[in-house]
Amino acid sequence: MVVVTTIRRDVLTLPAAELGPNNPLPPLRPLDEMHRIDERDREGLPRDMARQIGYEPLRSVLPERIRDGYGRQRAPRETDAIVIENDRLRATVLPGYGGRVVSLFHKPSQRELLYRNPVLQPACFALNGAWFSGGIEWNIGATGHTTLSCSPVHAARVPAPDGGEMLRLWEWERLRDLPFQVDLWLPDGSDFLYVGVRVRNPHEKPAPVYWWSNIAVPEERRVLAPAEEAWHFGYERRLRRVPVPSYEEVDRTYPLNSTFPADYFYEVPDGRRRWIAALDDEGDGLVQTSTDVLRGRKLFVWGSGSGGRRWQEWLTAPGTGGYCEIQAGLARTQLEHVRLDPESEVSWLEAYGPLTGNAAAVHGADWEAARAEVEDRLEASLPRIDVDAAYAAWAPYADTEPGEVLAVGSGWGALEVLRAAYKLPGTPFDESTLGEAQAPWLELLRSGAFPEPRRVGPPGETLVASHWRDMLETAPAVPLAEYHLGVAQWHAGDLAQAVRSWERALELAPSLWPLLRCLAVADQEAGHRERAADRYAEAFDDLCRERRDHGVVWTAATAALGREAIGALLAVRRVGDARAVWERLRPATRGRGRFRLIEAQLLVAEGEVGAARAVFDAGFEVADLREGAEVISELWARVTDEPLPERYEFRMRPPRE
Repeated sequence: MVVVTTIRRDVLTLPAAELGPNNPLPPLRPLDEMHRIDERDREGLPRDMARQIGYEPLRSVLPERIRDGYGRQRAPRETDAIVIENDRLRATVLPGYGGRVVSLFHKPSQRELLYRNPVLQPACFALNGAWFSGGIEWNIGATGHTTLSCSPVHAARVPAPDGGEMLRLWEWERLRDLPFQVDLWLPDGSDFLYVGVRVRNPHEKPAPVYWWSNIAVPEERRVLAPAEEAWHFGYERRLRRVPVPSYEEVDRTYPLNSTFPADYFYEVPDGRRRWIAALDDEGDGLVQTSTDVLRGRKLFVWGSGSGGRRWQEWLTAPGTGGYCEIQAGLARTQLEHVRLDPESEVSWLEAYGPLTGNAAAVHGADWEAARAEVEDRLEASLPRIDVDAAYAAWAPYADTEPGEVLAVGSGWGALEVLRAAYKLPGTPFDESTLGEAQAPWLELLRSGAFPEPRRVGPPGETLVASHWRDMLETAPAVPLAEYHLGVAQWHAGDLAQAVRSWERALELAPSLWPLLRCLAVADQEAGHRERAADRYAEAFDDLCRERRDHGVVWTAATAALGREAIGALLAVRRVGDARAVWERLRPATRGRGRFRLIEAQLLVAEGEVGAARAVFDAGFEVADLREGAEVISELWARVTDEPLPERYEFRMRPPRE
């Protein structure tokens, strides 16, 4: 057999905004994650679902950092891509952005099967900030978009079960300390992209696992799945069971029929084939199916309301059509985490391809007939037994060592492998990938002491897993080690001990502001708002005395600390002190949209409502506006009774009664 599938490097040139520097402050609290339910809704849930909703929710995004340094100025930029192609399909992957599949093009029909975003515009949707819309993304870690959304992953060629080649993507997911891999291949003559996924727990303790494959498709579709009920979750954070396709006399399988953004987690009965499809008016579109381990299916809609439409514009270019998301996950809903036993793994196979159904049946009022039409067409083009067979054929190849390296991810996996001598066949984490970020932790591992920095600067990243915390506890108690120990203790929930570690470090530390900032957060969490404000003001003073230049790192630190300090000072009505912090920010920082909003908040607090209105009238864009945030509309309501201008309309839920 002659295999004609190819894998090649390519370069995409897209209008893209620069990611900018990471926020140098440790994220002691999570960003406002919208996927938390009202406690009233826990009663009456299926037992396994209720248990998994309560299992190991994320406390923070440590050891990751928040990615909020991007803006909204786009320019043509070259982005490395990998293309896997046969005579039927062409898939384009961005290894520098979490391994996102940004395009799946079907050659015979000349159709793009995904929603392909024409720009690369970060927005604050990932657990740690920066994320962008479009394509197929691999969400691992915890409820929400992965912290790897805008980070590189390892990529290499690997032999495929049919004698050709696969593209392997792999990384070490740091929120849960779990290695994973995604193998993509196109069998010769196949209309379906096969994707083998494996998540491993190499530790001696169980680990919470989260996985949702997220597929963006044009929203002018009907979304079909083998379900008669769904769990509806909106931005008012209520979870309720609703009928499919219609409830409240509206067919919700058409994304534009909903007014507000919402999730619909389909209740797929046990024994039914797992699939989800999005088909246009002609009955054409994309179908995703999998082996049964990937049990969940979901539809996310932006809806037809003004907030959803504004977000759609925000994430792409003017004049671009909207999209919805069809998804597949390990649990019923994205509110859940699944237990993975010690020294075990979970794996499955997915398939993505075109589907054409009879339009009258697909869009007919008979929901059972519509589902049967899709299921019959799927079975004719890719039988369920063939998916199971493809998984069985792939499984022995999951351990095959990669060949030519096509992209390099982070060095964190290499550090963990060195620490514990893990054997992870198929996903090598080579020592050559270790870099500057890992260097002090490698020194701690080898010498038992955390090195003091050679020059003054913001502290690096903190590793918070229990094994690193144990090493920090036995290391010499130099200030930087105490700082990192406090962060690790805070993450573990030992808040009092974290405070003691930071207070001990203050006595000898050459740099006070990182410690004072951590203590300020602790004060806020304990309800001591005045003391928190004092410490924030002192921390910002110390930073301004210490900063050495106008470089990227110091500017990012000043902006991040200044933003938090102003918020803490305004919370206790110390408006003059907040203004003093504002005045010492870099002019370029004050010109950013986030800080124009802060300026308007300051002006309102000073009683200068007219001047605050002038800030709105001049216009600003908060590049890192968080999904679900209502800070702009709330401030506007303090400035005027006039309707909120469309440019500031980002509300994702009905108005509060």
